[in-house]
Amino acid sequence: MQISEAESVVMDVLWRAHPLAAEDVVAALSDRQDWQEATIKTLLNRLLNKGAVRAEKQGRRYLYAPVLKREDWVLDESQGLLKRLFDGRVAPLVAHFSEHRKLSRKDIAELRKLLEEIDDEQR
Repeated sequence: MQISEAESVVMDVLWRAHPLAAEDVVAALSDRQDWQEATIKTLLNRLLNKGAVRAEKQGRRYLYAPVLKREDWVLDESQGLLKRLFDGRVAPLVAHFSEHRKLSRKDIAELRKLLEEIDDEQR
């Protein structure tokens, strides 16, 4: 499922807490985004039409909750990035960050540990 960057900001609010009314989403985004209420409601409606969220009527308002799981979205986005930029391979991605000094000592230590764990699992 393709969701835009703006839609992902709204999804992030719903992934953190749900169900929420539109006004709750507006309030949650008020300090992070300079969006009008109508913009946020439009984004919610787009997400609803895509099936990324569901809405349940409660009195005179609707409560929104995610249908799309964050883990599934992250997996799709990361695979798409790898395919588009690095021919589907992880090593060139890591090399890119390494060449541009974007890996901290902590990142490198975590990568080493992860590689050791992967190596141990494959034995």
